[in-house]
Amino acid sequence: LSSRTSAAEKEMGGAEQREKQYRARQGFGDHRGGVTSAHTYFYADEAKCDQHMETFLHCIDASSGSSEDGFAAIKLTALARPQFLVRFSEVLVKWRRFFNQMAAEQGQAGWAVLDTKLEVEKLQEALANLGIASKAESQQWFAGGNPGTSGTVDLLDWNSLFDSRAKLSRPLLIPNRKTGQLEPLLSRYSEEEELQMKRVLQRMDVLAKRAMEKGVRLMVDAEQSYFQPAISRLTVETQRRFNGSQPVIYNTYQCYLKEAYNNVTGDMELSRREGWHFGTKLVRGAYMEQERERAAQMGYEDPINPSYEKTNEMYHRCLDYVLEEIKHSRKASVMVASHNEDTVKFTLRRMMELGIHPSDKKVCFGQLLGMCDQITFPLGQAGFPVYKYVPYGPVKEVLPYLSRRAQENRGFMQRANRERDLLWKEVKRRLLTGNLFS
Repeated sequence: LSSRTSAAEKEMGGAEQREKQYRARQGFGDHRGGVTSAHTYFYADEAKCDQHMETFLHCIDASSGSSEDGFAAIKLTALARPQFLVRFSEVLVKWRRFFNQMAAEQGQAGWAVLDTKLEVEKLQEALANLGIASKAESQQWFAGGNPGTSGTVDLLDWNSLFDSRAKLSRPLLIPNRKTGQLEPLLSRYSEEEELQMKRVLQRMDVLAKRAMEKGVRLMVDAEQSYFQPAISRLTVETQRRFNGSQPVIYNTYQCYLKEAYNNVTGDMELSRREGWHFGTKLVRGAYMEQERERAAQMGYEDPINPSYEKTNEMYHRCLDYVLEEIKHSRKASVMVASHNEDTVKFTLRRMMELGIHPSDKKVCFGQLLGMCDQITFPLGQAGFPVYKYVPYGPVKEVLPYLSRRAQENRGFMQRANRERDLLWKEVKRRLLTGNLFS
């Protein structure tokens, strides 16, 4: 019992520290400071969000008119108030923290997300002892085909008890282990924030419907980690509605995050249970410096993997999990959004080993326009679906963005020199063989 209590206290202490990550600091209205390699939006008002939605609609139309099976990318911070996304993220993290507390008390602290299963009877006893719900009340939570009928509850069952489309102001008490008191999970929400939830879901529905009509796939970009729980939850809600017969909506996972694998496996398991297509874009991540600076300033654990090598390991681990799902179920698709040659080679090798053919169009590749053509063109010539990510906008905004991406890809000039050497080698070979234009 003492070891279980110790594990539970350790888990709760770490969760309380991480919870600081989802608090808005002073001046948070402009969240662009310190961003080195991505475009960010400054929230003005709801009318501006509607204008951004119209811009995204034009982008979907342009993608449809220029290519088959095209993609368009959107950012949810352009469609919603950033403070709202941070508060919604805080709510989701608190709800998951409560699950982890119950898991720790049942001796499952630190277990993998899909392995953690709470025994319903013990959970009901704990809820009654905490004064949250009587046994009769908690039995209603798990009755009538709801989660828990198997005798256990995992994180996906737990999350299903909290419906993001329900009224956010509904009272739901959870324990604050620091104070020993019960507190409302959703205490900070106002009627205006209820409206913001509805508005962002409506905007996403409009974009998803246009994408489906135009035969375009919609990629929801990942953003700062303190927004990401809300962004992922809203994206999954949209996937559940629109990814029934094909992957229209793609969620983005940043593999420089320590939680990336748990996020990928959890969302994929949900897609399996509910029967919709899992669409994902895998990236390494674009907000590392800002994330680390914020973690240091606000006193929570750095959410970023400690090294580039660890991020590579995470990327390949997540990618391999998705490729295995493609082989076994065919109801998953992935964009390998990477300028890393080793990652591309890893993908090609695993596709060959698993029998995934390029013509299946379950795996595609993406690089930024003007970068890594020595990767893009050979992939396309070999029959792989490959895309160029095209940034657009005012020159004063696009050029700094591109320069930051070049800085992010520090080996870019080395790869360009290598491409030049390869081209010169081929020219000399053709000259020597007399087949210059063949």
